[in-house]
Amino acid sequence: MTINRRSLLTGLAAAPAATLISGQAGASTATAPTGLPPALHQFSLGQAKVTVLLDGHLPLGMQLFADFDADKAAAALATGLHQLTAEGVNIPVNGYLVEQGASKILIDAGTADLLGPNLGAFGAGLAATGVKPEEISTVLLTHMHPDHSGGLVAADGSAVFPNAELVVSKVEWDFWHDDAIMASVPENSRGFFQMARGTVAPYANRLKLFEGEAPVAAGFTALPLPGHTPGHSGFMLDGGDQQLLFWGDVIHSTALQFAYPDWTIAFDTDAPLTVETRYKMLDRAVADNLLLTGSHIDFPGLGRVQRQGDAYGYQPAPWQFGLSSGG
Repeated sequence: MTINRRSLLTGLAAAPAATLISGQAGASTATAPTGLPPALHQFSLGQAKVTVLLDGHLPLGMQLFADFDADKAAAALATGLHQLTAEGVNIPVNGYLVEQGASKILIDAGTADLLGPNLGAFGAGLAATGVKPEEISTVLLTHMHPDHSGGLVAADGSAVFPNAELVVSKVEWDFWHDDAIMASVPENSRGFFQMARGTVAPYANRLKLFEGEAPVAAGFTALPLPGHTPGHSGFMLDGGDQQLLFWGDVIHSTALQFAYPDWTIAFDTDAPLTVETRYKMLDRAVADNLLLTGSHIDFPGLGRVQRQGDAYGYQPAPWQFGLSSGG
């Protein structure tokens, strides 16, 4: 299905949204198999082995982009192999497993079955690595949208990762759990809050909230990246000689938003702040020659940002970059 402004308000955010949630509103049926094959890519960074887990693909309707310009979009798409279809432009949903010694850390957990049949392969990908859910020690959550937190909870409401500590920004947690904020939005949008709460509920007794730029797990530092959501965060992995930035949803469309960083989408809670944060991170990525990955950058989502005139471009890393012997 295509997500656009209308479906955002009347479909995804509705409670219940029968076409998107095959269970109770506010509770995920996260572990139901989707039938999608596992897709993953492994590479090394220092002593860490990183596995990119593809959850699937999501078509974004052009109605979703604020101030969408068809001619500009065509110009950007003409420089690469992305295609604009009747459903929009496809973007991936990526999650990550980072293994360092005995530590096994996830960054986000995919959608489970919250967003339709073309997503939900995160669990199959994790199984293909040989890592069991009970072995996960930490889940770093960039933010509480369902394509990031949906895979945290099972159909019976229990935690998919029973031994994991959930790490999330305090600003993010407080926003989605604020009853006054939820009451202030249109009634048919409150399901979005219920989904956010439902996916993290089983981890309330194993919750670590952080504020600002802070160490959050071995080798990881959290970076506030507000705008897309109030507490949207990235995580920097220190690999010794090299760092890797997991920047969440700074970019949704590789095809369009590197070329037009001012383009926001309806999911962005604060559009001006989203753009401000995006420019800061793009400039930092260029200045520091950062290796980065993102939840919606074309799988396997590993590369660098380059300056291209007044805009930016994305340079994917070679497929064999740092590939571990087990990849």
